[in-house]
Amino acid sequence: MLTQISVAIIAVAFAVLVFFLIKTLKAATQSLEKVTETLQDVQKTVDELTYEVKQTIRNTNDIAVDVQHKMRQIDPVLDTVKNLGEALSEVTYAVKQVSSGMVSRFKQSRMEQKKEQPARTEVPLTAQDRTFQSYDAVYQHTEEEEKSRGRNWLAYVDTAVGLWNSFRRQKAR
Repeated sequence: MLTQISVAIIAVAFAVLVFFLIKTLKAATQSLEKVTETLQDVQKTVDELTYEVKQTIRNTNDIAVDVQHKMRQIDPVLDTVKNLGEALSEVTYAVKQVSSGMVSRFKQSRMEQKKEQPARTEVPLTAQDRTFQSYDAVYQHTEEEEKSRGRNWLAYVDTAVGLWNSFRRQKAR
């Protein structure tokens, strides 16, 4: 009888153990089913995001290619602006040199005129001297004007040649 009671207790203990194991296995099964559902949702979301990310990357690549193309089109314009700036700088420098030369020539001619004025204030003693002086004044003045015109013309030609050389140098770059 003791063996029968022992076997009965073991059977009851085994039944209780099986009962709790079944309960635990059912809970584990439910947890695994929920994990499977969650993983499926995550996989679906990742697939959707992957598609969207790929589309975004394609659009970004298209934009980058478009920007590169437009930059290549703008490069000549920027080079032209740079060259224009350098040319204007050279022209400004040339004009500055010409103007400083003209100012110095003007000052020099003013100094020469001031030097000549005291010589003209001399009063001729005779009528013949007065005739020669008036003759010299008329014809010297005309010759000076012609020389001045010739100098001005040469100065303009000089300036034009300088500008042309600057332009050619600029174009050669």
